[in-house]
Amino acid sequence: MTTLDVAGTVRLKRETPLAFNTPGRIAAILVREGDRVAAGQLLARLDTTALGANQAAAAAEVVRARADLRRAENLFAKGWVTAPRVEQARATMVAAAARARAAGFDVSLAVLRAPAAGVVLARPGEPGQIAQPGQAILTIGDTNQGFVLRLPLADRDAARVRRGQPATVSIPALGPGTLAGAVSEVGARGDDGTGTFRVEVRLPATARLASGQIGSARLVLGPAAPGAPISVPATAVFGARADEGFVYVLEPVTRRVRQRQVMLGAVSDGGVVVTGGLRPGEQVVTTGIDRLRDGQVIELAAPRQTVTKQGGK
Repeated sequence: MTTLDVAGTVRLKRETPLAFNTPGRIAAILVREGDRVAAGQLLARLDTTALGANQAAAAAEVVRARADLRRAENLFAKGWVTAPRVEQARATMVAAAARARAAGFDVSLAVLRAPAAGVVLARPGEPGQIAQPGQAILTIGDTNQGFVLRLPLADRDAARVRRGQPATVSIPALGPGTLAGAVSEVGARGDDGTGTFRVEVRLPATARLASGQIGSARLVLGPAAPGAPISVPATAVFGARADEGFVYVLEPVTRRVRQRQVMLGAVSDGGVVVTGGLRPGEQVVTTGIDRLRDGQVIELAAPRQTVTKQGGK
């Protein structure tokens, strides 16, 4: 059994940035960071002077296009215009009606309302600012969804974590003691910048939890997938050159160490990947290798390091 301690950040499960659909001057923001809000509560609004004018112009265009269509239909009935002329007038009216609906939609989105009951986590916008479409004005955390601890895990570790497995969580801001959490989500794609996978641990309801607190979780890693690469501590490798190196492998019965050439792969904070020359379960010496020789009998003064699939300890 391998345990892994990972530091992460407390977040509300659902944190939603809110933005306006059209550009405009922010007329008012009615909440501040930390405020509790109810579902549907008005949070912010744009100055609708320009939007209202656009809506009025679009409505007037609909009236004009409808009159033109009626006139074209009357003339067609008398045989004074052709059918394509009527179809053109009808298409113009349909387009005008669509523009009017779009203008009305923009006016309806000139206000921001809380999508759910929650708390204001961030307020990057300010009254008087010219907001651009999609620019976050407020970020709302949905308190009904609860809190999670988000953890960045290396790919080899994330592959050994399963949804639903328990996790022991420590959050210094809450004082001594631990929380019993459970893995609720394992990311399917690594971060482009760091290469880590995001794992979320659902936390029990606790009044003092807040988004942004720092915590750590102890996870029990499952077995590595068959065929996964082997990893050993960097201190176990010596005589490395290009993609080759040596390790001392312990014979469990005789307690003799044998020098063995291995093929090396990627190097990371978790150790060195061995692509050939070792088998899972074999034991290697990780300290004092400069004082050893091939065939030497040794005494184990500390817990032995067992070669496992990559990610093992």
